[in-house]
Amino acid sequence: MRNDTLSPPTEPNSGTPRTTVDDWADVHQQQVKVPRRRMVVLRKTAYPWLSLSVLVLIVDQLTKAWITDNMDLGEINRLFPFLNITLAYNPGAAFSFLADAGGWQRWFFAGVAAIISLVLFVWITRTPRSGHHLQAAALASILGGALGNLWDRLEYGYVIDFIDFYIKNWHWPAFNVADTAITIGAVILLLQIIFEKEPEN
Repeated sequence: MRNDTLSPPTEPNSGTPRTTVDDWADVHQQQVKVPRRRMVVLRKTAYPWLSLSVLVLIVDQLTKAWITDNMDLGEINRLFPFLNITLAYNPGAAFSFLADAGGWQRWFFAGVAAIISLVLFVWITRTPRSGHHLQAAALASILGGALGNLWDRLEYGYVIDFIDFYIKNWHWPAFNVADTAITIGAVILLLQIIFEKEPEN
């Protein structure tokens, strides 16, 4: 009966094995340790804050879906003496910048948002978890908002806005949950830069 049991390779013209079973075990352990080291490094970063980005994205899309299903374009519902809920489409950037550019701005701003989102994602996954909670939360908030508006541009070609803040006859450009998250995150980062203590020599 033929014996098909695998055995360690042998040297030519010799019955001695090139490597022992223990050597094969050591090689296997080294191959297994590589992903474990990566997991250890990942566990020390701020990647759990990506869940905040997902939450911002979900809330942003749900609110936009509710507004578009229950309101007509240009319709205004007054909530407070300084706040309206309306429905507006913005094919441009913030404050309707390049809104009348002719259509090319859709893919331009979508590409910019995609690059920024990728940079923020890498930034978060490389930020140490310990002692950087505020920075990680700010970055995750900006990422969630960027993804929310990116979704709109890819799906519709414009961003859905519905929050109208005003004082008497002066109206701030309409915005949405994604814009709010981006603004809050940017303000937190700015304040952190301004008031961050310089390391002692």
